[in-house]
Amino acid sequence: MSNYRAITFFDLDGTLLDGQSKITTEIAAAMHRLKENNVLPVIATGRTEAEIHPIMADAGITSAVTMNGSYIRVNGDELFSQQFSAEECQKMYEHVKNQGHELSYYNPKNIWCTGHSETMVAAYDYIHSEVPEINPLAFQTNPINMLLILSQSGDDYYHEIFPDFTFYRNGPYSIDTVKKGISKGFGVQRLKKELNLEHVPTFGFGDGPNDFALLEACDNKIAMGNAYDGLKELATFITKKNTQGGIVHALKHFDLI
Repeated sequence: MSNYRAITFFDLDGTLLDGQSKITTEIAAAMHRLKENNVLPVIATGRTEAEIHPIMADAGITSAVTMNGSYIRVNGDELFSQQFSAEECQKMYEHVKNQGHELSYYNPKNIWCTGHSETMVAAYDYIHSEVPEINPLAFQTNPINMLLILSQSGDDYYHEIFPDFTFYRNGPYSIDTVKKGISKGFGVQRLKKELNLEHVPTFGFGDGPNDFALLEACDNKIAMGNAYDGLKELATFITKKNTQGGIVHALKHFDLI
């Protein structure tokens, strides 16, 4: 582990993936070259391992900070897992249903949801994923690392009712929900600490509002050309769009491949 000369953290949609949420052959080749150069590639995403397993396989990446920092695995080994209590899930379930919304439950292996509303279907179609199995009380018998509120509004309501949670609106249809203090940036710091890699330079790649914490935690902050304007202001380097070879361009710029 101590031989790594750098660690790269990649958001997925709008960053590592193309316009169809796929890994291109160019990206897969770049990830292979990173590993040959003793650079550790890590996916940093709001999704869970259950959703990104094909992406990781296509990219040849075996390390990920998933569920916005709630779960970390490096080269097959679990390093960190932050879970909600059943009581916390029950409270969220009740408030979500009272608001006329739906909820999804996430852990590294599975995703369940409370119902297949139009917003639920639209949310998963938005990221080219299948709608989860319905199991409204999955939290009673399974560990839960992240919650997903399926709604197109009501953000302020949840912020007020749940001050001990952190919310990331990840698109027009859903809100990632984790324990307070958990973020992609937390995942970066925790991974470095667990592997005793505090001295190794880090490179963060992102495009959206939920990538602020990721870029802030990394030494080199790379925003995609298609990134949210606020993220570009934070960035130390702005690369090309994800659909125009932005990842490869930046990796070459920093002499990582």
